[in-house]
Amino acid sequence: MSQATATVSVTAKRTPAETRALIIRGTSYVLLAVTALWILYKAFTQPADFFTVGFLGLKFGALYALVALGYTMVYGIIELINFSHGDLFMLATVVSGLIMVSWLARTDPTVTGFLVMIGALLVAMVLAGSVNTLAERVAYRRLRRAPKLAPLITAVGLSFIYQSVGIQMNGSGQRNWSTLLGDRSFSLGPVKVQWSVIVVLTVTIPLLLAMTYLINRTRQGKAMRATAQDQDAARLMGVDVDRTIAFTFALGGALAGAAGMLWLQSIGTTRYDLGFQLGLIAFTSAVLGGIGNLNGAVLGGFLIGIIQALNEAFLLGNAWSQTVVFTILIMVMVFKPEGLLGKPTTEKV
Repeated sequence: MSQATATVSVTAKRTPAETRALIIRGTSYVLLAVTALWILYKAFTQPADFFTVGFLGLKFGALYALVALGYTMVYGIIELINFSHGDLFMLATVVSGLIMVSWLARTDPTVTGFLVMIGALLVAMVLAGSVNTLAERVAYRRLRRAPKLAPLITAVGLSFIYQSVGIQMNGSGQRNWSTLLGDRSFSLGPVKVQWSVIVVLTVTIPLLLAMTYLINRTRQGKAMRATAQDQDAARLMGVDVDRTIAFTFALGGALAGAAGMLWLQSIGTTRYDLGFQLGLIAFTSAVLGGIGNLNGAVLGGFLIGIIQALNEAFLLGNAWSQTVVFTILIMVMVFKPEGLLGKPTTEKV
């Protein structure tokens, strides 16, 4: 049989579903290539505006990454999508505002003000971590061997509880706060950089590096990885599974607390429903990078932050940001369902 005949034979055997899948995949590749070319075009034709907007994208990407890590760690260890995590972040933003502005009245960029901000950051991390640990102890632990729908509905219920607390603390509308940094910025040649970008990255990068070290290099990190692989086997090896899972929730909550404080100082607004939108974006970041993969959550967060910023400045505007983000997510999922850094898995039956 000649090569041409074999090619025709293989093509003839292709089912309509396979043909549609190839068309969709090809379209996705084309759209992603067009997006990449458009970004390169803007970088060469409007470099000052491009890099100014790019720094803003890095700031939002860092915040998304911090929240996304909470999602991906909890999913990685007990396969739970903790939908209340975004609202925990919202509570951290409100608590940070109360500490910095209402109670301590620190709104000027002085040395004392920044020291107070560091203290408030630690308080927000401890409070958010404690709330998340309490939620695991009271609600999720009892449902660990229940059908997967039960803890999922519990997470939604906790989300409504957090929102109710947020309404009592913040009010039902948007609340504006005075911050240490405001809109202050400096220039790198023609590029304008907000100081809040530097502060967010200065706090976020060490936290991400510390998380990577803890997970990959410490005894507790080994216990977390063992629990994620097989809880029963981990127990047989002497791992305290309950404490390990509680520790994971504490870490995720602490990162959400840090993101809440940084959001307040860089954006200066809070809303009781902020956690829904930002939590959804952070969860999308985790899925885009590969749910359960720490590096993937960070990559997804920064990618979405940069894409949002570039879209709002150069393409369709703020009203279409979510559409652009989820369109790109769908395109990526079409040809890499496990995410950018995720690994293909098979379901056990």
